[in-house]
Amino acid sequence: MGSLLNVGARALQANQIALQTAGNNIANVNVAGYSRQKVVLETVPGQFSSAGYIGQGVNVQTIQRNFSEFLTRQSTLASSTQSADATRVDKLRQLEAVFGGGAQGLGASISDMLNAFSDVANAPTDMTARTVVLTRIDETAARMRATSQQLDDLQTGVAQELSQKVTTINSLASSIAAVNEQISRTQGSGQPPNDLLDRRDQLIKELNQYVQTSSVMADDGTVGLYIGGSQELVLGNTASKVAIVSDDFGDSRSSKLAVLRAGTPLKLDENMLGGGEVSGLLRFQNSDLNEARNLLGRLTLATTTAMNDQHKLGLDLDGNVGGNLFSPTVMGASNVFEPKAPAVLNTGGMTGANMLTLGVSDATKLVASDYEMQFTGAGTFTITRRSDGATFTDAQVPPSASAAPDVIAEIDGLQIHNPGFAAAAPGDRFLFKPFSTSASNVTSVFSTPRALAVASPVSATMGSANTGSLQQVSVSARSNPLAPAALGVVLTFTGANSYTRSDQGATVFTYTPGQAIEYTVAGLPLTDWSLTLQGTPKAGDTLTVNANLYPTLSAGNAGAMMNLRDVAMFDGAALTDGYAGLISQIGIRTQSADYASKVSASIATNVERDRAGVSGVNLDEEAASLLQYQQAYQASAKMIQIAQNIFDTLIQNLGR
Repeated sequence: MGSLLNVGARALQANQIALQTAGNNIANVNVAGYSRQKVVLETVPGQFSSAGYIGQGVNVQTIQRNFSEFLTRQSTLASSTQSADATRVDKLRQLEAVFGGGAQGLGASISDMLNAFSDVANAPTDMTARTVVLTRIDETAARMRATSQQLDDLQTGVAQELSQKVTTINSLASSIAAVNEQISRTQGSGQPPNDLLDRRDQLIKELNQYVQTSSVMADDGTVGLYIGGSQELVLGNTASKVAIVSDDFGDSRSSKLAVLRAGTPLKLDENMLGGGEVSGLLRFQNSDLNEARNLLGRLTLATTTAMNDQHKLGLDLDGNVGGNLFSPTVMGASNVFEPKAPAVLNTGGMTGANMLTLGVSDATKLVASDYEMQFTGAGTFTITRRSDGATFTDAQVPPSASAAPDVIAEIDGLQIHNPGFAAAAPGDRFLFKPFSTSASNVTSVFSTPRALAVASPVSATMGSANTGSLQQVSVSARSNPLAPAALGVVLTFTGANSYTRSDQGATVFTYTPGQAIEYTVAGLPLTDWSLTLQGTPKAGDTLTVNANLYPTLSAGNAGAMMNLRDVAMFDGAALTDGYAGLISQIGIRTQSADYASKVSASIATNVERDRAGVSGVNLDEEAASLLQYQQAYQASAKMIQIAQNIFDTLIQNLGR
């Protein structure tokens, strides 16, 4: 009777545990990270008898956790990648909204500003038309500053998010270390702590939403987590702290994730972080937002520089040389406008007053990029254009012959000055950000309509005895005031296709209709004035280039200001197309990031579905298990009841 009772008792207990396990699965069906559990039963070894081995019932061997390490890891990594892509595309959409189009956009403001000069060109003395021009200039400067401010606000928001997410990373890492310790303490029990393992896996998955990790299992059951390729974040029951720090150059607009080792930050390569929201935010801040700022800065710098330079080539209503329309981004005699940021470990003498500085040599060649300069020896260096990684040696970017003595290199329309002629030590590095503050500081600098310099300082007069069909297309100044030698120059045509110049003696020049005639002296760069003619002259026809004596009647410089609309300024595109090109580049980035986000989301969904197929709770299956174990439990109880009845009958019979 005892054996039958023991078999029934063991069966009753085993089926009770199975029922409890199925019920636990149902209860945790909506708990994130819970893995379905299953009772593993084993047969109790039979008892030998002369009739053979008699069964002794069943025992619970273990509670098995339905779990696939491979699928869980794949799901975690896919989710981490999707998190980075989704975070980046969300920020890119916010960035795209900053650069609006239509009548309220910056591009429309620039076009309206240049078009406003047409009314002044038609009526040079009309104060209303001049006032409209000044209003358009002020409005354009205001929109440039407003756009820059929106980028600064976006930058501030990203910095706050990074700080919050780093706090969460540190909290999760500490929690994982604590669970590691609890798991290690259970190793002597011989049974897996399923709930603790689920808890740790879920914490690791949550951590990977912020920063991607790789894991290594230890013999004591703990798991080591590493970020940035090989830097430990969690090792056993110890968790390291992470922080957001500035880059090697102390650039306030560029951040890195660092692991703190004894309070010292160990900066991680952004390209090694993989997925996670922090990675997406850093990529947006250090790449996407930085490029947008450079594009806006280049647009601002090129537009304002071109307009300032052209305005200075004109005369106002009082015959005075024109000044700046916009506050100049350049500073000082060497056209310095953005000092370099020295790297932390520089040891040379290029500091303080001897800092390297930048200037503009050609606004039409500017590239929306930062530049990194590293010295390789005494006077030798390499310059890396960060936007595309292109590298130039000192031999590839020599200063032009007309550059100032302190210019040591010219690249992409920029000049690098060494004002103190200081020496750099080999290995010294410098970061140039030419466009980072161009838009934030721009303003219109004067508001007097009379001071608007729309008259050309030079004029061309046809000879009164001319008999050909020669006509003047344009005459414009290249410098102001003009050199005395450049005035009073007489062109005398010796035929339909040739002429002489009074400043060049008997030298005969070829005349081509529509081709500019430039004033030059002894092969120097183009200076003073440029003249374009059309038609066919007769021998003896003349034209005289002289100073403009009637600035109130002239609007030649207003026409030149309008013509800036078509100047090839931005990678070959016209000035008025610069804003459209900027929007296009931001749009391309957003579209590409959106596609990547959709792809990674699809992959993450599919992998998670596969993981859930192994570890997830199926309510229909668990309901069927409940019925199965309920019937087994009832049968086990019946077995005990029968054993009890047999035992009672036996006792009653023995008592007779």
